[in-house]
Parts: sequence; C-alpha cells; structure tokens
Amino acid sequence: MAWILLVVAGLFEVVWAFAMKQSDGFTKLIPSVVTIVGMLISIVLLSLSMRSLPLGTAYTIWTGIGALGAFIVGIVFLGEQLNFTRVCAAVLILSGLVMMKMSSSD
Repeated sequence: MAWILLVVAGLFEVVWAFAMKQSDGFTKLIPSVVTIVGMLISIVLLSLSMRSLPLGTAYTIWTGIGALGAFIVGIVFLGEQLNFTRVCAAVLILSGLVMMKMSSSD
C-alpha cells in the first residue's frame, strides 16, 4: 500500500508543478488553488508512505516521478524541447528510480 501512496503522491507532484506553471506566478486563481491543493495532497501521501518506506527511497522515488512527469507534461502540453540530451537525462533519472526500487526491501 505504501508504494501505491507514493506513486499517487508523485503524480500529484506533477499536477501541482503543471498548475504552478499555469498560475503565472500565482496571479491566476484556479491554477493557484490547484497548485496548493495538489501540494498538500502530494505531501500528505508522501508522509503516509514514509511510515513504512525508508526516507531516502521514498523521497527519491517521489521527486523522480515528479521530475519525469514534469518532463513529459512539458513536452506534451507546453511544447518544450525534446532532444537527445534531455531524453538521455530522463533515461538516467528513470534508471535511478528503478535501481532505488530494486534496492528497497519493502
């Protein structure tokens, strides 16, 4: 159950990051509210997952999901650049996440 909570927490990290970009520096109400609510949900779920997962594992996976998710959302929805170097960086992040999961006994 902790892993499910952690993955959902990571997905909410992507939601709030995207909403924060859309908030235009917190000048738009709805995206600003989505940002704050998304942050709260993400952090609460992260903290619940950390009841049984090690800090280093949980935090690394959470930030990795957020980083990869933001990378993908940026490309798909915001027209951000997709090039070989950025893809290589994303693959390295994903590799690190897989290795972190494999190293965890939980």
